[in-house]
Amino acid sequence: QVQLVESGGGLVQPGGSLSLACEASRGIFSITAMGWYRQAPGNQRELVAVRPSGGSTDYADSVKGRFTISRDNAKNTVYLQMNNLKPEDTAVYYCYALVYGIHYWGKGTLVTVSS
Repeated sequence: QVQLVESGGGLVQPGGSLSLACEASRGIFSITAMGWYRQAPGNQRELVAVRPSGGSTDYADSVKGRFTISRDNAKNTVYLQMNNLKPEDTAVYYCYALVYGIHYWGKGTLVTVSS
C-alpha cells in the first residue's frame, strides 16, 4: 500500500508561481512512475506531468515551459514547480504513483489562479 500526501496548494494571482509537493509513504525506488494530474470543475482528470523512474518526463502541452516536475529520492517526494500560472490552471491537483502495476492517488490539493 502506498499513501501519497500533497501539500502546497493555494490562491495565486495570474503570472504567479506555486510549488506543490507529494510525499510517498514508500521508498521511491520501488515506484515505477510518479506525477501529477489535475481536475477542474466540470472537466475530466487530466495529466499534468509524469516522471517515470527510468524514462523521460511527459508534460501536458498546456503546461510545457511553465511547469517542472522533479523528484527527491532521499525524501520520497515529488515536486511540481508551477510558474506563470494562468486562470485555466485552476484545479484540484492530484499526486499519482504507479507501483507494481497499481495506480495510487493522493487526496488532492486545490490551486486557484485568480486576481
